[in-house]
This record gives sequence, structure tokens and C-alpha cells, in this order.
Amino acid sequence: MQGSSCFILSLLLFSPIVSSLSSALSDEEASVIAEGQFSTLPENGHLSDDFEFKVDVKVECPNPRLRRAYIALQAWKNSIHSDPSNFTGNWEGPDVCSYNGVFCATALDDPNTTVVAGVDLNHADIAGYLPVELGLLKDAALLHLNSNRFCGIVPKSLSKLALLHELDISNNRFVGPFPKSVLSMPRLKYLDIRFNNFEGELPPRLFDKDLDALFLNNNWFNSYIPENLGKSPVSVVVFANNKFKGCIPSSVGNMTNTLDEIIFLKNELSGCLPTEIGQLRNTTVVDVSFNSFSGILPRTFSGLERVEFLDLSHNMLTGFVSDAVCQLPSLSNFSFAYNYFNGEGKACVPNSRKDIAVDDTSNCLPDRPKQKSQKECNPVVSKPPPKPQPKPSPNPPKSPQPKPNPPPVVKPQPPKSAPHPPPVAKPQPPKLSPHPPPVAKPQPPNTPPVTMPSPVVHSPPPPVVVHSPPPPIYSPPPPVLHSPPLVVHSPPPVVHSLPPPTYFPPQPVVHSPPPPPRDYSPPLPVSSPPPPPPPYQDVVLPPTIGAVYASPPPPIFPGY
Repeated sequence: MQGSSCFILSLLLFSPIVSSLSSALSDEEASVIAEGQFSTLPENGHLSDDFEFKVDVKVECPNPRLRRAYIALQAWKNSIHSDPSNFTGNWEGPDVCSYNGVFCATALDDPNTTVVAGVDLNHADIAGYLPVELGLLKDAALLHLNSNRFCGIVPKSLSKLALLHELDISNNRFVGPFPKSVLSMPRLKYLDIRFNNFEGELPPRLFDKDLDALFLNNNWFNSYIPENLGKSPVSVVVFANNKFKGCIPSSVGNMTNTLDEIIFLKNELSGCLPTEIGQLRNTTVVDVSFNSFSGILPRTFSGLERVEFLDLSHNMLTGFVSDAVCQLPSLSNFSFAYNYFNGEGKACVPNSRKDIAVDDTSNCLPDRPKQKSQKECNPVVSKPPPKPQPKPSPNPPKSPQPKPNPPPVVKPQPPKSAPHPPPVAKPQPPKLSPHPPPVAKPQPPNTPPVTMPSPVVHSPPPPVVVHSPPPPIYSPPPPVLHSPPLVVHSPPPVVHSLPPPTYFPPQPVVHSPPPPPRDYSPPLPVSSPPPPPPPYQDVVLPPTIGAVYASPPPPIFPGY
């Protein structure tokens, strides 16, 4: 689907509509159905290779392949909790090709064998779950289940559907992580899982698959968009109405040859718009609105030669919108409203051209009506452009918190005027008097000399006592700075007894809080763009499928 018809379909992908279902499931009812599914799952979630031979089939089927299909469809009927229109009322007996919504064809590898080539339950309003036995539908090329009330998870056994070409499970109540069973379907071209309750990360392997259309919108995915986005050959990819964060991968520029539409509407993406978007010269729809992108509009956007619809609104973009963008040859609708642009070319002024609708509302444009106030503009417009953010990995590792250095041990230093301790080993003799001590007087001959008493008894203790603490009476203790550095050899006990209490690494987040109640209204009953023809060329499609391949609607421009 090309041109305006493809453009219209993109706008309708996420337009709110009133549900046509007869009755919506409550959360309690959905929980009961999901619990019923979990009670039937095998231990590893897969079917054993001999599972079909363990089932006692009491009817005779035309061939072993239809016998497998009979087992799968009967298990499916038993998993249905509500079928208000009695759509599966005739799912009885061995003639599975006559069941409502079941289509048979000649096997691809055996022209003499009839097989179930597809199941279409679109808009049947069935409430139930997908049984593990659906893995027995190994010849199915299409499985269309949109706009029902199926709950629980997508079973791993669907990975056995090696011929599946189209899988549409949109607008149901499926939960859990991205259904990785689809990654093992080698022929899958069309994947539509929008309007469900899937959450968590997108596996990078998804963008290695040879898909033509990928619809992920209106779920609860909250990861970075994988860096290998640009490896996908899709013509349409929709990320809208999720919780994706981080930057648009620069590899998006590698999708030049195949990409027709790319939608990032209403996520939590940030950073600068990658200049590589300007390489998408064959793309007709680019929507990055309602995010947190900042910085200037890259000049490379003038390379979007075939873009018809360009929406940059509701971000934090600044700078100048040039005429080169507003005069793109195929552009028919351009919105850069609710940003912080402070300049625009003459061709960007609304109503300056009749062939293009332009919206520049709520920016910082001088002399233009309906703009932000100067108080709102100044904090953003005066900021320097943000630096490019590093490319995050799909599972960014948590960097450990650096351990703080322990507080330094302060060693008492001697005063600068005396870098060394005073020489206590050689004290000067105390000065008791300005006069010298008495000397022995000479005696007359034949008389033994008489020596005067030594003044030692009147002096301070001999020098040897210097090596032990002197009595405070005769020799006052030296100043604290000259005392033996006992503190140096025993650091303060606080350093060794109290570990730092505030540097434990943060605990990993186990699960995000439950999301707020959502509107589970279904998408418009407009099917997604037609993928390449399925393997079975001679299958007579039901009216609901035929409508998918009908001619496109008239070129009407429905606004958001």
C-alpha cells in the first residue's frame, strides 16, 4: 500500500473508537481465564513430539494432518469461556474444513493431501485462551484473531507453526513479555500484536526477521528500541502508545530502500532527532510527536523527498524550521506545534500555501499568534544545544556505585619551626644559680683533703631520668606536639569501627508498578497493509479477509 491510502491507514491505527464488542471482560474474569490456561500448560510450555499420539480421538479423520487439526480445534473450543454469537457452534465432528473460520487447501508438499491452511476468527467476540494444542496446526499459513477477548499468554508451542505467514492477535487481552514464539516462525511476514497488554523489552532478534509489517502499538513496552532497528526490511513499523525510552537508533537510516511508514507517537523517547532520519528518501509517514525530543531540527530532514505526513509536535525542539523542509515536494501535512522553535521560513507560515497544511501553534515564534510566553520560552531557547547522548544497549548494565575513600587519618605534625623533636637525650644542666658550684679548697700538708658536699642533692634528677617520665615538680612535661606520637600508631577507632553506611549499590528493580487502567477499545476495523501473498494461493478468503485486500479508501485527510 503506497501514497495517500497508506497515509490514511497510519492515522487510523491509533484513533480511539467505541468498542463493538458485546461485553468487555472485567479484570477478574480475565484473571480466571488466564489461570485456566496456566493449569493446562505442560511443564516447559512446549508440546512433545509424540503428543498427538497420546490423544484418544474417537472419530476417523481423512488423513493424519487433519487428525492433528481436529485435536487442536477441539482443544481450542474447550478453552472458550464465552461465544455470544455461537461462532464455533458447528465445531463438531471430523470434517474440520467445514468449521466456521477454518479454511483448507492442498498441502504444499503433497498435492493429494488436504490440510488446514488458516483460521480466521476476526471480530468473533470470543472470550477464552489459546491452548497449547494450537502448535499442531503445522500447515496453517494465517492465524487472524483480532478483536476478540482472548486472555493469558501466547503459548510457546506456536513456534511449531513453520509455515505461518500472517499472525494477527491484535485487540485482545494478552499479557506477559513479547511473545518470543514468533521469532521461530521462519516464513512470518506480517505481525500485529497491537492493543494488548504486552510489556517489558523488545528482543533485538525481532529486527533480524524478514518482516514486511510490524505493529507494536498500544501495549506497555518500556525498553530502549534495539540498536539493530535498521536491519529490519519492514515497510511499516508502529511503536506508538507505549513507554519506549532513550533515543531513536541511528541505524534507522539503513531502512531507506524498504521503509514506507514509521511511527513513534506517544512514548518517552528523548535526546536529539538522529540526522539519519533524513536518509529515508522513500518514506511517506514520519511521526515522532508526543515525546521529549530536544535540540534543533536536523538539516538532513530536507532529504525526505517522498514524505507526505511529518509530525514533530509536542516535543522540546528549538531553533529554526527552514523552507527546505516546508517545501518538500510530496509534503501535504506538517506539524511542529508545541515546541520551542524561535524561527521559521516563509514557506512554513500557515496558510502561505494551499497545497499543504502547516501547524506552528505554541512555539516561540515572534509576530505569530498563539505562541508561548517569553517566560516559558527563555529557559529553553537560551539553553545550548544538548550534546549527543551515548547509544544505550538494549539491556544497559547498572554501573556499580564507586566506593568512597575512608576519611583520611590526620597525623599530628610537629610545628614548622621545629621539624624534629627536641633533643631530649642530651638535656642541658639546669641553671640553679649564676655562680659556679663550690670547689674543694686545698688543705694544709699531712691533712687529708676535705671535699665539700656535692650539689647534686640540690639539683634535678640526673640526666638518665630523662628517658622516663620526669616528675612534674622538677621537669614539666614537654608540649603535646613534642610528645611521643602514640596517636600515629593507633588510628582513631572511628575509622575502623564504623563502615560507610550510605554506599551500598541500589537494589535492582524487580518489576514496574502495575500500569494505570487503560482503555482497551479496539482499533478501527481496518486491517493492516496487505503483506505479500501467503503460501496458499488457492485459499478462498472469507469476506472479512477479502476486505483487507479491497481498494483503498478515498484520499480523505482525517486529523488526529
